[in-house]
Amino acid sequence: MRNTSTSAGEAAEAPAEPSLAFEPSDSSVDVMPTARVGVDVSDGWFQKINLTNPDGKVVAGTLNRDRTAFTVTEPLGYGVSYTWGGTVVGHDGKAVPVAGSFTTVNPVNQVNGRFQLADGQTVGVAAPIIMQFDAAIAEEDRAAVEKALNVTTTPEVEGGWAWLPDEVGGSRVHWRTREYYPAGTTVHVDANFYGVPFGDGAYGAADSTLDFTVGRYQLVRAEASSHQIEVLTDAGVIMTLPCSYGEGDLDRNVTRSGIHVVTEKYEDFYMTNPAAGYANVRERFAVRISNNGEFIHANPASSGAQGNSNVTNGCINLSTEDAQQYFNTAMYGDPVEVTGTRIQLSYSDGDIWDWTVPWDEWTSMSALSDQQVSNDIPSNAPVTPSGAPQPAGSPGG
Repeated sequence: MRNTSTSAGEAAEAPAEPSLAFEPSDSSVDVMPTARVGVDVSDGWFQKINLTNPDGKVVAGTLNRDRTAFTVTEPLGYGVSYTWGGTVVGHDGKAVPVAGSFTTVNPVNQVNGRFQLADGQTVGVAAPIIMQFDAAIAEEDRAAVEKALNVTTTPEVEGGWAWLPDEVGGSRVHWRTREYYPAGTTVHVDANFYGVPFGDGAYGAADSTLDFTVGRYQLVRAEASSHQIEVLTDAGVIMTLPCSYGEGDLDRNVTRSGIHVVTEKYEDFYMTNPAAGYANVRERFAVRISNNGEFIHANPASSGAQGNSNVTNGCINLSTEDAQQYFNTAMYGDPVEVTGTRIQLSYSDGDIWDWTVPWDEWTSMSALSDQQVSNDIPSNAPVTPSGAPQPAGSPGG
């Protein structure tokens, strides 16, 4: 047993005073709003403890059972000064005030990201996930941004992110599977951008999530020399429809070969294309398969060529009855596999050309990849090509 007695005239040893350890340290600046924030006390306990913003609002947090450690449990704001308050009681029973402060980073700009898909949407088996940003992100800053993105699929499906050319509005990154999704796959995406540096003093504006479901398996097989399309499901070929593809003399009229993706459809669509010499033309049962102006749609004017020759400006023309039949089955994300023409679908055709990129090249386009696969993809390319036909009037339907 340690002898705690003192000799005459010798003062008793004073109890240790409470010691505070702030995280971040007192008076810190440029603190990340998602960083761990808390305060610990040794040789004492918290009688009360709080963190407040300049308006006096108390930030949520938890105090451990021994009342010696307090941890903030909610994200903080950008560019805000926070103040510690409360009291701590030492071994001598005396209460002393807690004082401290820090300031979070104040972004030069806050970058927003949005998904092209809607929460709860059902899509086809080739649908990519597109995250579009409202600012350009430099190559050296993309890895941190990509790390904040996470895709979970049930069942597990191999897929990867790739940075595609910037468009006017900002950078974009796409996620696609290596092979088409199995029908019925459920997909959850986390985009945890808040507090992530985007470069040049910019930070992510907010977190977001996305949940969607892959519907039935359906694809269109479109061999230009056959003058027909086949619509396939798990049950096999369910439609064989005579058609006419783009005539091949002018490059702008060549239906592009490669895997297209259905992105929208209209029962009525009014189209203008000065290069092709038409304006405000009503097209029925129009299913868009590329932003370069390619649709699968009804066109009675080409009925004599459907099934025997290719005469269109690049679209795939069907009879009105056949176009309606296909239209009723088409869904965003369905693949349309075009073959047999002399020009390949590529970045110059607009928004979704993901499936034309070989898998090893696709994975090399991730900011987290150490692969080096050469390609001729530019750093900037429009989502809608300048020469593409444009909608005119008001689509109905």
